Amino acid sequence: MIKEFKVILLLLLMLFNFMTPASFAASVRIKDVTHIDGIRENQLVGYGIVVGLPGTGDNSRSTQITNQAMLSNLGTVITNSNDIKKGNTAAVIITAKVPPFAKNGDKIDVVVSSLADAKSLEGGVLVQAQLLAPNGEVIAMAQGPISTGGTDISAGGSRVKTTVSTSGRIPNGAIIERDISTPIGGEKSIKLVLNRSDFTMAARITQTVNDNLAKARALDGNTIKIMIPEKFRSNRIGFISILENLRVDTAENAARVVINERTGTIVIGSEVKLLPAAVAHGNLTVTVKSVNEVSQPNAMGEGNTEVVQNAEISVDKQPGNVVELGSNANLSELVTALNSIGVSPYDLISILQALKAAGSLQASLEII
Repeated sequence: MIKEFKVILLLLLMLFNFMTPASFAASVRIKDVTHIDGIRENQLVGYGIVVGLPGTGDNSRSTQITNQAMLSNLGTVITNSNDIKKGNTAAVIITAKVPPFAKNGDKIDVVVSSLADAKSLEGGVLVQAQLLAPNGEVIAMAQGPISTGGTDISAGGSRVKTTVSTSGRIPNGAIIERDISTPIGGEKSIKLVLNRSDFTMAARITQTVNDNLAKARALDGNTIKIMIPEKFRSNRIGFISILENLRVDTAENAARVVINERTGTIVIGSEVKLLPAAVAHGNLTVTVKSVNEVSQPNAMGEGNTEVVQNAEISVDKQPGNVVELGSNANLSELVTALNSIGVSPYDLISILQALKAAGSLQASLEII
């Protein structure tokens, strides 16, 4: 585990160190970082019965009652639900997402999941079931054979399981029964919403739109209001097509370190910096020191004399295993140094958390 972590971390740090500030600058289309306010998917949910299971269905009383009601609706009268044998049917919850602008007759995928104690839905067929919006309105009808993408078989005390078979999909398994009304902005304007709130990106998009297409104004770090020019009032789709294909320079990401404690994964952002600090972790000592230098321009050149603050990091792990780093050390070099003396991923995570708590780590620390 630790050896694999060291190899992956080394590759990440090599990529980090070879990147130049210019490599972080890039342009993206507005459509890749924003969406139009109000244009969204809608979630649907329903309850149904899966039939045709080879004895892998559930044994719940509610499933038998549902089966009796279903047969009654089909014209078959069964006075006692206990007459319906258990095991070949299963109660399921059906979920789906309706895309914006969906029309009557469009088909969408559905996900079918066991509700009771069914062992597997493999080989089953969903009987026609309603899919409801949050307001209770019927939006689609679902039906069809279920694809679980694997198998789950047990016999003689042995079991072979290649995937979770109590949940599956029905590609194009539901038919939309009514048009989905999706308004596109107001009468004279639309609002762009950033996929990730960022004041810098909002300002840059606003400037780009003002310079190339229409009047725009950032309302906050997440929303931009754009006025639709008179010539595009009757061609709103054409206006949006031009708008979403405008390119804008990306904003520098906030300094961030992301940690996954379950897998030992650590991702370090390009803007992460360290201030002077010292950390003792078990028999390991980490020291971060400031080294001030003077930047002096050439005698006949342009520029100012400035004091540059660099960082010098040393790592000491008993007995006598010392790693020293030179000037301009950053967090990636600290991680490399710790990794070179065999620090486990979990020790490294603890050290990063301690550096953040002490104020040395100049970045947000996100644990997932």
